[in-house]
Amino acid sequence: MISVANRLNDVKEYYFSIKLKEVRSLIEQGKPIINLGIGSPDLSPPESVTRALYDADIHGYQSYQGLPELRKAMADFYRKYYDVELKFDAEVLPLMGSKEGIMHISMAFLNKGDHVLIPDPGYPTYASVSKLIETVPVKYKLSEENNWWPDFKSLEDLDLSKVKIMWVNYPHMPTGSNGNQALFEALVAFGKKHNILIVNDNPYSFILNDAPRSILSVSGAKDVAIELNSLSKTFNMAGWRVGMVVGQKTFLDSILKVKSNMDSGMYFGIQKGAIAALNISRDWFSEMNEVYKKRRQVVWEICDLLGCTYDKENSGLFVWARIPDNKTSEALTDQILYEHDVFVTPGTVFGNQGQGYIRFSLCLSEDKIREVLARLTKSETL
Repeated sequence: MISVANRLNDVKEYYFSIKLKEVRSLIEQGKPIINLGIGSPDLSPPESVTRALYDADIHGYQSYQGLPELRKAMADFYRKYYDVELKFDAEVLPLMGSKEGIMHISMAFLNKGDHVLIPDPGYPTYASVSKLIETVPVKYKLSEENNWWPDFKSLEDLDLSKVKIMWVNYPHMPTGSNGNQALFEALVAFGKKHNILIVNDNPYSFILNDAPRSILSVSGAKDVAIELNSLSKTFNMAGWRVGMVVGQKTFLDSILKVKSNMDSGMYFGIQKGAIAALNISRDWFSEMNEVYKKRRQVVWEICDLLGCTYDKENSGLFVWARIPDNKTSEALTDQILYEHDVFVTPGTVFGNQGQGYIRFSLCLSEDKIREVLARLTKSETL
């Protein structure tokens, strides 16, 4: 019997990997499942993006740091939309999706036994990667009462002596809460005070949000902060796996040491497509968000039908909804799945603070979402 590594003892298969197997099984049994759980955009990328990919005819290995034109396009994008100046040849590192960046950053800065501050609720990968590299995830609670922002007083009460990294994510997933300049300034000050690397994961800032922000817009932020970003949601390119990490050169050089030993560069055609995306006009965002607004309106109607409450000011690809007090997240989502053939995500996937909430994705057509509304309207058990 060959045993697996000890690092897997506390790591579970990703929730969506497990749950989607069940959903596929139900579909194979003939169930008409509608999936409102996953945030994989169903809309197409800009036409110029797919054309750039089609026209590409170079198939060899590419630079670990990406094409200079891609890094420049990323730097220009940050200047145009976030008012952040980046040196394209030193402060921008393209990634094969920002998810791989979570692993690269963790491996570059964390030693076994180091502590990592992780939001609860938050993206499950932060905790699972921390466990995989044998560090200690320390969850900090976020609450609706505090706008899903960190409670700095509670953080100061923790033993921070072993903390090396703090993961933050604004606009926040799963809740959709937006950060502002004051929050980012407080995070940078906290990082400087305690010598903690602040990593802002920022893939949702253009979805249903008129004020995209970067933590690097704060004066002095590059001393203690880096930022992950992605083209997955912004340009409907989730399967293309294009992301970036930006920040000071010394941080990125360390991340590159890990990355260059784990992949062989991004396909040339995908890089050319990414350049085309980053150079698209502002009209792209308003047109895309008009589609999401219509979908969100129907999801709000579903929430009303279920007796849920929600914040209409939140951003991102999801609606985060508080459920009635007499139900649990898992019980309600299972009821919706098994009685109505609709998959939505229980809030507990994202941490203990997600109990009492469910999450709806906006990545289905308005007609499909209306079909969900129709199914639930006919129900006598909700």
